[in-house]
Amino acid sequence: MKKIRVSCELTYLAANVMLSLAVAMMTAADFGISMIAAPAYMLHLFSQGWSTFSLTFGQAEYVVQGLLFVLFCLLMRRFNPLYLVSFGTGLLYGGILDLWRLIPCFAAGTSLSIPVRIVFFIIGEFITALAIALIFKTYIYAQIYDFFVKGVVEKYRLPQTKFKVAYDVAFLLIALVMSWAMFGTLLGHGIGIGTLVITAVNGVLIGSAGKLLDRFFVFEPTFPKIAEKFT
Repeated sequence: MKKIRVSCELTYLAANVMLSLAVAMMTAADFGISMIAAPAYMLHLFSQGWSTFSLTFGQAEYVVQGLLFVLFCLLMRRFNPLYLVSFGTGLLYGGILDLWRLIPCFAAGTSLSIPVRIVFFIIGEFITALAIALIFKTYIYAQIYDFFVKGVVEKYRLPQTKFKVAYDVAFLLIALVMSWAMFGTLLGHGIGIGTLVITAVNGVLIGSAGKLLDRFFVFEPTFPKIAEKFT
């Protein structure tokens, strides 16, 4: 079967639109989001009590990803201008996320029925897996969350699986500490049973989505000279 050729650049844009949609859906479902996204969501919720300045979910992502970006550059012991593409991906994702959350069914504080919440969570998880699988098919750097793992593993020649597990656990601990410090409780505010479900199935779903994409599509850069700079 002849495979369909797809632009890497369009794939990159589609993946960010899909991923931000998935996060908006799973946030509205309120069963818990991934431990990676939870710190930014908690910062967003906590900032709503500030009298002079509050952060949207997307803006809170900028803060968290900005801090992680600085840590990444320190660990890499250098600054490469191309690293900014990863941070730029985070800016794009955060902006689109805020746009999705303008839709009433995704808005903060929306009261949804249990069946709708379950559907949102399940669909959101499948879209998340597909979106991440898509962005791995492009040459453009992913958000600093994923780029951090790739860069540090390659720099220090660490075992990727073990480092990724430690990285996820670290984010979970950060989220729990933030939840306790900001709200006086460990659970809720983005951490819940859904967080455990996401942790358990994400890797399998992303891998399956990637294999499915490889079966039907070939991803090629529209601007090969630019793609060469990333490789």
